[in-house]
Amino acid sequence: MESLVINEVKGSPYYPSVHFNSETGVCEMKGESYMEETYKFFEPLIEWIKSYISQNKPLVLNFKLTYFNTNSSRLILDILDVVKKYRDSGGNVSVNWYYDKKDPDMLEEIEDFMLESGMDINMIPI
Repeated sequence: MESLVINEVKGSPYYPSVHFNSETGVCEMKGESYMEETYKFFEPLIEWIKSYISQNKPLVLNFKLTYFNTNSSRLILDILDVVKKYRDSGGNVSVNWYYDKKDPDMLEEIEDFMLESGMDINMIPI
């Protein structure tokens, strides 16, 4: 299995950078996510995660998103649902969300993700 890397495109804030490491299981999304056709961007990420966890390896998700639109929010919730099922079946999963401590809206979003998904998220202020 290969790592999944999508580098940030300078001047295009619509797509987050993605670094899913197949060796370490550390998966990071960073930046802003408000592209059109959000599903086309997130579908390969979700499929990569499903493939990775099928190997029964530990997974760490690090979200460092500063902004995301409603469509991105739905697909982030889909990712959390996938990893929650993995966790519930005995898989080793950790989810971390790095957020600006001056951004109360993001804190509220993270709490909503926890409530909706049932997944524990470590909230890490920066």
